Amino acid sequence: GGNRGCKMITKRIIPCLDVKDGRVVKGVNFSGLSDVSDPVELARMYSDSGADELVFYDITASSEGRKIFTDILSRAASNVFIPLTVGGGISMLDDFDRVLKCGADKVSVNSGAINDPDIIQKAAKTYGSQCVVLSIDAKRADGGFKVYAKGGRVKTELDAVSWAKRGEDSGAGEIVLNSIDTDGVKNGFDLEMLKAVSDAVNIPVIASGGAGKPEDFLTLFKTLERVDAGLAASVFHFGQIDIRMLKQYLKQNGVNVRI
Repeated sequence: GGNRGCKMITKRIIPCLDVKDGRVVKGVNFSGLSDVSDPVELARMYSDSGADELVFYDITASSEGRKIFTDILSRAASNVFIPLTVGGGISMLDDFDRVLKCGADKVSVNSGAINDPDIIQKAAKTYGSQCVVLSIDAKRADGGFKVYAKGGRVKTELDAVSWAKRGEDSGAGEIVLNSIDTDGVKNGFDLEMLKAVSDAVNIPVIASGGAGKPEDFLTLFKTLERVDAGLAASVFHFGQIDIRMLKQYLKQNGVNVRI
């Protein structure tokens, strides 16, 4: 839209939960709670602590695990009233249908779009762009930013910036850009890669990979006005960053967040 550069866009803080066979992996360790591995309980806790949205990645391989996940998703959607995005194993329209019927608000597609680029257009036509999130895992290679498939394990020949543009042109409503270079390093978001992608598209870009402390979110939002949200997993799960405190800190420093 026309006012994308406008400062009043509320910046979002989004925890990401990897769910495998019904449990949150990367174990969760809050003070006083040794192992919160029930996704519904954790989702409710994040919702109560001021998370703006939640992302569930279903990293289960088996169909049995998929059934369990469907049940979890339905329970989460009826217990949590912030938007839920679901990713992991989304490869055809049936997958969009399945998770949206359970109450997900958005569906994130990654390898599925690399294998079948038409899926974005089909899903956007069927369910609306606001439901379709293109998730990109990218890494520096060959003098640019290359897209990686299969959870960041397999290099493709796609350029991350053109792939993001193509996703937008096909009807994706949002881009999640996960930098493999910074992921897990906890040294800050990949501002260079994020700038390259967010300058190229007009839809919201969600930054993923590298958050280690509240300052990293502040730097992200102050440096790149076009980035709408910061996503992270372990720093939230292990209580290194408390979402309520993070948002107070951002607000005190002039970032527009929902308190």
